[in-house]
Amino acid sequence: MHENRTTYPKRKAQMYQQLQELPKKYKVISLIRMEKVRSTQILPLRKILKDDVEFVSIKDKIAKKALEQLDVPGIKELLVDLTGQCMFMFTNMSPFKLNVLLAKNKIMMNARGGDIASIDVVVPEKNTGIAPGPMLTEFKEAGIPTKIDQGTIWIAKDSTPVKKGEVIGEKLASILGKLDIKPVEAGVSLHVALENGLKYAADEMLIDVDKIRDEFAQAHQEAVSLSIEVAYVTPENISQILSKASQYARSLSVESGFMTDETREQILQKADGQARALAGQAEGYTPA
Repeated sequence: MHENRTTYPKRKAQMYQQLQELPKKYKVISLIRMEKVRSTQILPLRKILKDDVEFVSIKDKIAKKALEQLDVPGIKELLVDLTGQCMFMFTNMSPFKLNVLLAKNKIMMNARGGDIASIDVVVPEKNTGIAPGPMLTEFKEAGIPTKIDQGTIWIAKDSTPVKKGEVIGEKLASILGKLDIKPVEAGVSLHVALENGLKYAADEMLIDVDKIRDEFAQAHQEAVSLSIEVAYVTPENISQILSKASQYARSLSVESGFMTDETREQILQKADGQARALAGQAEGYTPA
């Protein structure tokens, strides 16, 4: 007869306890999927965000058991995303800001067969330190020119066996790893987040920072132009408004013939030009 368990491994008990306490401590619960994430991507993030984010690797069954008992708004909706390998990130930072920080902290990684090159992969001319043997054939198949010198394989000249966007084959990935060339840019992004009871999906948290910056710059310029047009004075536009008013007053003075110290010369030049034109017309006039 099966008996209910009363004791659990220490690590699982600690995880359960953490997941009972952290959702009450932080405003934001974020979740990342670990299927395509390597540990080498997480370690730098832990260091960079150590003062703002707590990372908790989880097992979905323990997480569901711990979270389903909590009285946290929206937590039940989050449970449906707890499948497979996941990691929680607990923070008081906005999930949008957190996602931007994650996007900024991408790292270059060793390639695996089937990965897409993030850059043009350049293999420089150098001594590889690798002894001749089967590796010679692999270099040749990868399109990397080699020669034997002093008992080791040398790269004969700089070569680019794969360009940005192309697939990296398994053998080439192995060669690049031996040469310590990291051609794959990898980052982590949020799969789902919960903030004050509101759940955000992955695509809702994607922010194009450059695009938004350009939109703000355009909106600012349009606002400045509008304020100048309607003469709405602010500390930022007062010099432009006064300059525009001065130019308008000068033009009006010249057009109406209202003479001032600033417009006297222009008015006299205009009057002289009109007089000469009139005189020219009078000279050619023949009475009917």
